[in-house]
Amino acid sequence: MNVNQHTPLAAPYGQPQPGYVQPGYAPLDGGYPTSYMPYHGPAPAYQHGAPQQGRNECVYFHSSVFRPAASQPYNSGAATLPGHQPSYPQHYGHPSTMQQVTNQMTGMQINSGPPTAAGPGYAPPYSSQPPVSSAYSAAPPPSYTQAPPPAVSSGSVQMAPPSVPPASQQQYYGGPPPQPLPPSSYSSPMPPPSQAPPPLVSQPQQPFPPPQPAYSSAPPPPDSQAAFTSGPPPGAQVSFPPRAPPPSSLAGSFPPPGPPPSSAPSSQYPGSISPHQRPLPSHPSPYHSGPPPPRAQMPPTSMAQSNHLPPGPQGQQQPPLQPGMSAGYPAQQNGAFGQVRGPQPGYAGPYPGQPNYGAPAPAAPAQKRLDPDAIPSPIQVIEDDKAKVNEPFTTGVRGQAPPLVTTSFQVKDQGNASPRFVRCTAYNMPCTSDMAKQSQVPLAAVIKPLATLPPDEAPPYLVDHGESGPIRCNRCKAYMCPYMQFIEGGRRFQCAFCSCVTEVPPHYFQHLDHTGKRVDCYERPELSLGSYEFLATVDYCKNNKLPQPPAFIFLIDVSYNAVKSGLVSIVCQELKILLDNLPRENPEADSVVRVGFVTYNKVLHFYNVKASLAQPQMLVVSDVADMFVPLLDGFLVNVAESRLVIESLLDQIPEMFADTRETETVFGPVIQAGLEALKAADCAGKLFVFHTSLPIAEAPGKLKNREDKKLVGTDKEKSLFQPQVSFYNTLAKECVAQGCCVDLFLFPNQYVDIATLGVVPVSTGGSVYKYTYFQAQSDQERFLNDLRRDVQKPVGFDAVMRVRTSTGIRATDFYGSFFMSNTTDVELAGLDCDKAVTVEFKHDDKLSEETGALMQCAVLYTTCSGQRRLRVHNMAVNCCSQLADLYRNCETDTIINFLSKYALRGILNNHTKAVRDTLINQCAQILACYRKNCASPSSAGQLILPECMKLLPVYLNCVLKSDVLLPGADISLDDRAYLRQLISCMDVSDTHVFFYPRLLPLMKLEGDSLPVAVRASEERLSKGGVYLMETGLHLFLWVGASVQQELLLNIFGTPSFSQIDSAMTNLPVLDNPFSKRLRELIDSFRAQRSRYMKLMVVKQEDRAELVFKHFLVEDKSSSGGASYVDFLCHMHKEIRQLLS
Repeated sequence: MNVNQHTPLAAPYGQPQPGYVQPGYAPLDGGYPTSYMPYHGPAPAYQHGAPQQGRNECVYFHSSVFRPAASQPYNSGAATLPGHQPSYPQHYGHPSTMQQVTNQMTGMQINSGPPTAAGPGYAPPYSSQPPVSSAYSAAPPPSYTQAPPPAVSSGSVQMAPPSVPPASQQQYYGGPPPQPLPPSSYSSPMPPPSQAPPPLVSQPQQPFPPPQPAYSSAPPPPDSQAAFTSGPPPGAQVSFPPRAPPPSSLAGSFPPPGPPPSSAPSSQYPGSISPHQRPLPSHPSPYHSGPPPPRAQMPPTSMAQSNHLPPGPQGQQQPPLQPGMSAGYPAQQNGAFGQVRGPQPGYAGPYPGQPNYGAPAPAAPAQKRLDPDAIPSPIQVIEDDKAKVNEPFTTGVRGQAPPLVTTSFQVKDQGNASPRFVRCTAYNMPCTSDMAKQSQVPLAAVIKPLATLPPDEAPPYLVDHGESGPIRCNRCKAYMCPYMQFIEGGRRFQCAFCSCVTEVPPHYFQHLDHTGKRVDCYERPELSLGSYEFLATVDYCKNNKLPQPPAFIFLIDVSYNAVKSGLVSIVCQELKILLDNLPRENPEADSVVRVGFVTYNKVLHFYNVKASLAQPQMLVVSDVADMFVPLLDGFLVNVAESRLVIESLLDQIPEMFADTRETETVFGPVIQAGLEALKAADCAGKLFVFHTSLPIAEAPGKLKNREDKKLVGTDKEKSLFQPQVSFYNTLAKECVAQGCCVDLFLFPNQYVDIATLGVVPVSTGGSVYKYTYFQAQSDQERFLNDLRRDVQKPVGFDAVMRVRTSTGIRATDFYGSFFMSNTTDVELAGLDCDKAVTVEFKHDDKLSEETGALMQCAVLYTTCSGQRRLRVHNMAVNCCSQLADLYRNCETDTIINFLSKYALRGILNNHTKAVRDTLINQCAQILACYRKNCASPSSAGQLILPECMKLLPVYLNCVLKSDVLLPGADISLDDRAYLRQLISCMDVSDTHVFFYPRLLPLMKLEGDSLPVAVRASEERLSKGGVYLMETGLHLFLWVGASVQQELLLNIFGTPSFSQIDSAMTNLPVLDNPFSKRLRELIDSFRAQRSRYMKLMVVKQEDRAELVFKHFLVEDKSSSGGASYVDFLCHMHKEIRQLLS
């Protein structure tokens, strides 16, 4: 469906005038654009998007049995086979020979020819082994010959069936590695672009001839196996030589002792490794900002082993492998094989009786591997979406999916909220709960109520209805919006949410035109726009009185650690500048936000900074068990009035505590102090807490160190994500009631129990920032940028959010940083422009296709100038009674945002393995339902994915491999608790880049356009290249070992690779266009994210490369996560099990 169906646009708004008496916007011909039609009973309010012809689907591979590559022991459900499971190596013959395969899993015999050459640059891989027919056969199967597929225009990708080795050759998964492939199979250059595999396509609905198991979009060479194809009929087609898989038993772990995987529990997934099988700590956690404590020499994990990168586009040969690799690892890097090494002394074989693991086995030929270029590419989908957008996205068409979050586009609000405020998982909701259950597609919206808009889009208009306040439905209290229908000549209106009829107040009355719309429709934002604000009256305020302006209180840890690391003096210096940049409504006026200061270690020090004092006064409260604020006047002050006293204080604090020996800190009383100060001043506000260590001093909220690595991977692991004392939950509730939001800046050198310390920030709508091993020199810049942004960004206080829906669905679950005291109101002591809330909807009745489904998100909040406002976002989506319509209009990025938050809440009460299995199962059900009900009939060996969900497997695999759900040995419990809290309030663009990082090649930087990203896999890196990776929390600049001197001079000002300083966190400012453009690019990436991304320069084969490789998410992870190829095979197997 064309995302940009052109809808008539209303004239742009002029400047809003008080009370909104604006010039009319009626079209000249007296009629109204159809995109603005009101609801007239059953008639649709907005045009439905034109129905799409044909079906959107992608068919990926065909094989009568689709076994995972031998690199992963996927045993799942009922598919555990008796006896040893063979590793299914694939034999290659010359193109002329036919290959016979007996398939024990589905009982079919397939004869097919191997791929033929498809153009220049193709070298068919050869094998020294003759083709072997299997000695492992099942019941006499019905056999058929795979004919060349007919030319049906559809996206079908097929895969050659794997052959089965004779019984004498059977190995466990992880048996002897295959023979090295000849150079032609991996070191030849990539085929020229004209022959690149075509992009994936949608399959039109066509009758499908049953005898043909597969079909492709262009007739392939007569004798070839169908090449992987899909996409709008492309120019040339090319078959790639398949790659051989890494045969190690588990990614990154030592071969497990004990029985082979075939006897493992039925649901074993490669991610679930018991703790004793985990790799030893091998690299600093990617979330540590400073250098970690010195560690023992790195053990040979799979990360440590990948010292050499596979050949890049230039087609260089690989350097020989280094000695010191562990036995049990194939000498390979992501499918490119080097010389096979014998076992290392000191390591046993993987299983009893198999001591020769790792020694070359003469009889194991290379296995055929699914070609990564033939499976759905995130980069291709992102680029295709960018190419489609050439005009503003207008929101007037109901049920129209917006461009992806990776596409930059302009939004014109014509009655639905901008996708910057609201994104849905499905823009066609199923009409019934049965249909929703059948598809398993989550129905949710990710709402970012105060999102910042780009400069070319107007912020929501502010509407003032005077004393009487906003117009609302009498029954359900929904606010006036474009979906309300005026009746009886405009004297009453019918609510679009609950159908109740309400009188129109006399001051709001207006006549209707001949179409039933009010004649002032386009002069009123609430009747024509999807997002707008109302000025709230005193009835919407706490205790029925208008709020005071908010206050900011800075609470600084002055214990030994904080002073020694330089933190105290950095914070005090920065605050002097920041006080000029407190948030304000009007950029010209002074901010009305008041400020206060507290320092603490085991006791608290309050400061009187009243303007009339010559010097600040310090008051110490040592009774931390019963916290009170020792002064009322002079604690919270106006910056402009007390500037001299405040600056004097900030100069004195670092000197006062320079010689402190106090190492213990308190934490609970610190938040209590801030809360009591806000209560005394009767205002809302924000606490900025700068804290360094586990609060072990005797006080309320005292904690003990409960970090226990032995619990990871056990049933007790979940307790480590829950707070260890209930004190902070009670404190959080009190903070929310007062409108006291807490932002916590942590500088830990060891375990600080973020799962507990983060309770108050997360429940109050605040943020946690973490700088492990903080070092002033390398981390100051990141910390100060985070602090500046945190103090200056737009924020609302004392907020309450409610989501109303039309009859048939209701909001049932909420995910994010907030507190809920009942089932409907989301309470946020603070709500800033970066926070998103994910809302799940469930059916409570049937929906109708005519009226669609409506939701209205209303947020009541106090601005930073003390004004009470209501921000309203409306969204209408279509409803459908056909599953095919549901699958045609989903948004995968939003589904992943929901599933990740659902999973991260799940680990509070469940084993992480159970959570991962639940996600895999839900994804398999979504895709199996599509396959069963929407796809054309075809062979079971094909994996068919809906067009808009073809990236669901790759993105879901990234979630499953993330550090929270599948931690490496070097990821601490604090890291995981921190990420869990961070992801819970991310919006869709944040989760997208977090789970699938952006990797840009920097060899050519020309003009203003960005280079096209490459897929996050090691085999995409070229030794002669430089790449910039963005994860939303980090920036990496990866430099290949054979980069040209000219490029090194342009970026680093040095001609030699060895002279690059990998400790630098900023690029040198050089006077050349390349350096300038690269620095601009890095600045623009940082500006798009809510947290400052520190730059890390990674030299190829350097130790820091292990951290970088952790984010190459299409590859196997060191913690045991599957590669994309392997996971796709696993998903296919799960889908087939569900279908059978």
